Amino acid sequence: MSSHHVDRPPAVKTATVDDTTALHWRVVFDNDPDSVWFIMEEKMEVERKYITVEELKLHNKPGDLWISIQGKIYNVSDWVNDHPGGATILYDLGGQDVTDGFMAYHPSTVWKRLGKYFNGYHLKDFEISEASKDYRKLHAEITQMGLFENKGHGALYNITTIVVLLYLVVYGVLKSDSVLVHFVCSVMLGVLWIMGAYMGHDAGHYQVMASRKWNQIIQVLAGNCLTGISIAWWKWTHNQHHIACNSLDYDPDLQHMPVFAVSTKFFHSLTSVFYGRKMDFDHVARFLVSHQHLTYYPIMIVGRVNLFIQTFLLLSSKRSIPNRTLNIIGILFFWTWFPLLVMCLPSWTERVMFVLVSFTVTALQHIQFTLNHFSGDTYLGPPTGNDWFEKQAAGTIDISCSKYMDWFFGGLQFQLEHHLFPRLPRCQLRTVSPTVKELCKKHNLPHRSLSFWDANVTTIRVLRKAALQAWDTTLPVPKNLAWEAINTHG
Repeated sequence: MSSHHVDRPPAVKTATVDDTTALHWRVVFDNDPDSVWFIMEEKMEVERKYITVEELKLHNKPGDLWISIQGKIYNVSDWVNDHPGGATILYDLGGQDVTDGFMAYHPSTVWKRLGKYFNGYHLKDFEISEASKDYRKLHAEITQMGLFENKGHGALYNITTIVVLLYLVVYGVLKSDSVLVHFVCSVMLGVLWIMGAYMGHDAGHYQVMASRKWNQIIQVLAGNCLTGISIAWWKWTHNQHHIACNSLDYDPDLQHMPVFAVSTKFFHSLTSVFYGRKMDFDHVARFLVSHQHLTYYPIMIVGRVNLFIQTFLLLSSKRSIPNRTLNIIGILFFWTWFPLLVMCLPSWTERVMFVLVSFTVTALQHIQFTLNHFSGDTYLGPPTGNDWFEKQAAGTIDISCSKYMDWFFGGLQFQLEHHLFPRLPRCQLRTVSPTVKELCKKHNLPHRSLSFWDANVTTIRVLRKAALQAWDTTLPVPKNLAWEAINTHG
């Protein structure tokens, strides 16, 4: 369609779409004139075919996978394996309305691609919650304000800081014989890894650069090359975590058996739907979980080792992995420069010290990730599409801090805000936080914001409570001891 002015047709309110739908269409029109056809399509006088919510639920399996977005039904059966966010997400949400999750994850330019998957049906009796209506309105307002595109200068500052830190670390190791200098270098390397992980996280949500291609480049550089953690592995698990936030059997970020159990429901040997394996509560698990409040911080120090293992397991598996070769090259680059840097130190004592200190510093980030969710509300079962706002509010914990400390937490101190608007640049999270808090209060939803200290206390309390119950010898234990201690995911 040409770029000259076109009189906008009024958005049509249908029996299955609420007022916020029309508002979003107007936003899409403002951001992308080419999508005016989407509005005009709804204006066409055609006889509609309807299906009920119960009928939609029947289409939730491979080869027969339907979803609903803003009252229209889309058949994604043949496209599911090409979904950039992974097939698992669509299978988990198949046969449901996924409007809120779709809005959260996709820019306006994606909406016009839906047409070819529309199967001609509309959803007849779907009821939208008041919280969901307000969420959609807020999403539309944020879009109109241009906050999704206003990325600020954070990426430039972070990249500059990472480059400077990397230079200082390499220079200090190569040019100095001082143990103190080497100690400081190991601290700086830990900080560098923390900032690199935040950069990779932001790029994974396409928050850093304006184009998808450049975001993908940053993902590999910050994730694979700099930190040694595959961005493919991160996206595989992290997308699922956002969709199934704090589901004990669907969210991989809570599945740390046999080392950690945030809920006594794990004592019943749950099956991880995401990993496709049973998380046995055996004798090994009972012992480890019963001490988890004591081992929590030491395990966080060596947490990177598990991430390295998960990277190798995924990249060496038969699973279909986007850009597998590029991910492998990035990981090989990391395992070239990092061991060489460590071997440049004059003694094995300093080498061990260098690695342990750098790992200890990055443990602060691993701790933060667990603080955001370990003490949140949990549930069993698959995610549902009609309570997006409610599930995100229930499963997240914000960390309160001064603005000058935002760099340290990477924006993830606004965990609920990030979960509601994963594409929102971190510099905008503080802007929307007051409004999110007001909406939570209006709909009687939790908006928990704790200090870093209080969040630690609360998390240890949750772990200790489960640990004490794990000592209960009346709990049944499987007779077989599974190889879970090595195959720990998360």
